[in-house]
Amino acid sequence: MKELLKLAIKASIKAGIVIEDIYKNDDFELEIKNNNSPLTKADKASNNIINTLLKSTSIPIISEENKEVIYNERKHWKKCWIVDPLDGTKEFIKKNGEYTVNIALIENNKPILGVIFIPTSKELYYGNVGDKKAYKITLDKEFNSIKNWFDDAYRLLPKNTNKSIIKVVGSRSHMNDKTKQFIKKLHNNYASIDIVSKGSSIKFCLIAEGKADIYPRFAPTMEWDTAAGQAICEAVGIRVISKNTFKDLAYNKPNLLNNEFIVYNDTVIFKKEWMTI
Repeated sequence: MKELLKLAIKASIKAGIVIEDIYKNDDFELEIKNNNSPLTKADKASNNIINTLLKSTSIPIISEENKEVIYNERKHWKKCWIVDPLDGTKEFIKKNGEYTVNIALIENNKPILGVIFIPTSKELYYGNVGDKKAYKITLDKEFNSIKNWFDDAYRLLPKNTNKSIIKVVGSRSHMNDKTKQFIKKLHNNYASIDIVSKGSSIKFCLIAEGKADIYPRFAPTMEWDTAAGQAICEAVGIRVISKNTFKDLAYNKPNLLNNEFIVYNDTVIFKKEWMTI
């Protein structure tokens, strides 16, 4: 597992370097896909790099920018990679730096490894659910890595929630009415609510790192938006549960669209009925 995680880390960094070059040069070559989402030269370049490196594992790959494999074939996969080569393309185009590279390994519909790389800040998050350990490092300006990826000095340890103040992280682009209603209900248990808006999978990283307590997502996402973040969160004991079923989000489903969900530190106080908004 460590060798597979190292490979995913290497792929994310190599992809991030190419993304940053395109970002700095404003050479986006913007297109609009059939689902009205944006696609840039950076999405394609990152996807090519990641696919090339991960193919060496002979584990099949689900990526936002790959042609979708029909479920009749995918249902036989015990393991698969799930990749978002550039999560937060809208943030990339806005040039606010809040975009990531997401790579996760799935086994029996559950995330077991996850990597999230933020190219602009050079922050790298990665976790192994089986080991119950996740880590964060910051690369230098030349994107140089470290020798011992799994040194305890880099481990993530989420904080205990303050009993009077709760920090809620929300999407910069998708803070809808249902999310606002849920946040309002948190006032029943907390005197003060601090709201942090972030783009892409950075929201998972903030929860895993203890900089936020809860992330309600009551808007559409795909499996590649969440798989890596869920692996990192689960590695430190944080739940990512479906709003509909109250079970952990599952992967390589017949439909790759996620249920609405909530990510939370288990010290957070809220009622499940608030999720039925």
